[in-house]
Amino acid sequence: MHGGILTGRALKAAGVECIFTLSGGHVMPIYEGCLDEGIRIVDVRHEQAAAHAADAWSRVKPGKIGVAVVTAGPGVTDAVTGVANAWRANSPMLVIGGQGPFVNLGKGSLQEMDHVSLMRPITKWAGACYETERIAEYIEIAIRHAISGIPGPAYLEIPMDILMNEARWDAPVRTIPTEAPRIGPDRRQAEKAVELLRQAQKPMMMVGTSVKWSNAQQELRAFLELTDIPAYANGMGRGMLPHDSKHLFNATRRGAMENADLVILAGSVLDFRLAFGQSIPKDAKILQLEMDYTLVGHNRAADVALVGNLAVSFDVLSEAVRGSGGLSFTSYADTLRAQEAAKKTKDSSTAASDAVPIKAARLCSEIASVVTDDMIVIGDGGDIVAQTAKVLPVPKNGYWLDPGPLGTLGVGMPFALAAQIAHPDKRVLIVYGDGSFGLNGFEYDTAVRHHLPIVGVIGNDAAWGQMMRPQKGMYGRRLRKTRLH
Repeated sequence: MHGGILTGRALKAAGVECIFTLSGGHVMPIYEGCLDEGIRIVDVRHEQAAAHAADAWSRVKPGKIGVAVVTAGPGVTDAVTGVANAWRANSPMLVIGGQGPFVNLGKGSLQEMDHVSLMRPITKWAGACYETERIAEYIEIAIRHAISGIPGPAYLEIPMDILMNEARWDAPVRTIPTEAPRIGPDRRQAEKAVELLRQAQKPMMMVGTSVKWSNAQQELRAFLELTDIPAYANGMGRGMLPHDSKHLFNATRRGAMENADLVILAGSVLDFRLAFGQSIPKDAKILQLEMDYTLVGHNRAADVALVGNLAVSFDVLSEAVRGSGGLSFTSYADTLRAQEAAKKTKDSSTAASDAVPIKAARLCSEIASVVTDDMIVIGDGGDIVAQTAKVLPVPKNGYWLDPGPLGTLGVGMPFALAAQIAHPDKRVLIVYGDGSFGLNGFEYDTAVRHHLPIVGVIGNDAAWGQMMRPQKGMYGRRLRKTRLH
């Protein structure tokens, strides 16, 4: 009985089904523990891919936590980009990193460095375990931090000798919960929210990432069915409403926001995607639903805020609406729906264009025609992701994955590895830009070795297209380092 076996037991107690890793001597005892517990070990070709895959596992397995195991030194530093991406996307995951022997700490062991300080700014929690029999305790601490409040990654360092040291066979390992507690908002705030709704004539809702991490899809849909408020989605809010829902709008977002007298931010933060709050009219009221109070009023004050798990918040809000006699914005929603139909007709000509070279809208339209509601679709790139998100409806299972607000290229194949293993019954499709494919394209080797039938389509413009266009606009024909030919 050694620390690696105890690590495997603790991961099993947390419901972990697989880990993503690249072989390293510092963490090798963990593999034995995973083998003992029937936890699948997926070996990738770069630690960045291991971290991205752990992030994706949490996205496609609600209530579960993705795990990456990386060796010391460059193993940890290689994983930093994947951890940072999960940090900005609020994705709960656990990274276990190796370290030189604890008895030699500070002496200059192979690949020794201060990993914890490196990880601390981009994690919910970063710490180290220096006692073998406390490994399970530390794994539980890390997971609790990852799933609490605003979720995010956690980092745990376990030195090589701590993993190899013997432990008692009866060392305690208890069940480790991986679902966030369903903490509800103040009901008095829900009553104030209903007052805002009653004063509104042209409300709109932005459905964002916290709806996903709250597992609030059903409660969101019930609230919209009750009120008929037009809803738009960004971030991981995409897919929280079925693409054919009468409550989901897309093409009229700018106009709806410019004319809004009430904007409901349902887990949608006021970052660059909403012009830091400046896209909302100055005289419009803001109702904010968020998982943690630290996200309320960021860049712009909220008039009313419901803080807690969004599934609970929508339930409380629906109850308050019913208790007040009900509300309906059907007439306004119908007006926007007519505008959506007109915009769709106008855009259809671009999507059907026979121009050579092919237009991105035509490529994405062709891809959309073969996507089914049971697929998992991943966007990896700059321009290509923006174009795809406009044209391709999110499958009804809700699984559309993209990098998130950090904008990290190269997530496609690592995300797909996790998605295909988590859902072997579904087809997984990646839509790449040619630049993003080059970053982690070699993970197709991982897919082949693990018998994962993943399909990728590359939009090849032989350039860093999202950079080339503004460069051309600013500097004319003096294009530098934006073309790939």
